[in-house]
Amino acid sequence: MSEKEKMLAGELYDPSDEELLALRSKCHALCLKYNQTSEEDAELRRGFLREMGLRLGENVYLQGPLFFDYGRFISIGDNTYANFNLTILDVCPVSIGKNVFMGTGVTIVTPLHPMRYQDRNMYINEKGCLTDKEYGKPITIGDNCWIASNVTICGGVTIGAGSVIGAGSVVTRSIPANSFAVGNPCKVVRQIPNDGE
Repeated sequence: MSEKEKMLAGELYDPSDEELLALRSKCHALCLKYNQTSEEDAELRRGFLREMGLRLGENVYLQGPLFFDYGRFISIGDNTYANFNLTILDVCPVSIGKNVFMGTGVTIVTPLHPMRYQDRNMYINEKGCLTDKEYGKPITIGDNCWIASNVTICGGVTIGAGSVIGAGSVVTRSIPANSFAVGNPCKVVRQIPNDGE
């Protein structure tokens, strides 16, 4: 199994792998280009996202600046909007549904590290490179969600369709559909009726 295959499978992998370094470097360079363009450069910006390998629906608008690790492991559905400073670390797949609204400073992070420092600390691998051990878990955000400003969503979380996550929340566990949830750690406060009341 390649290090990329291990990474995507949620197994411990070596992030200093040459293939992964090349993919990250390419994505980081494209993020920089995206962030240096104006809002009027919509086609140019979309081209940068496609070059990263993002799977984009129609009418996706990402305000920028944005910061992605790989880009190619992210899918975003139709009519989704993200405000300033969207960060997605996609060492595992990130799926964002249709009609999702994201406020400023939303952070979506799939990477995880071992809990024991003996397993987590930096070490020299067989190629003589200083590295660490990490793994990830995928993140899914369902259709019609609103993720308010400065929310952090951690690896392994699914946010059900139609849910609202309150500003400043840290989402460490999955949230059921049609829920209003807030806090650190984020917890469900109440259900949102399907009729919108």
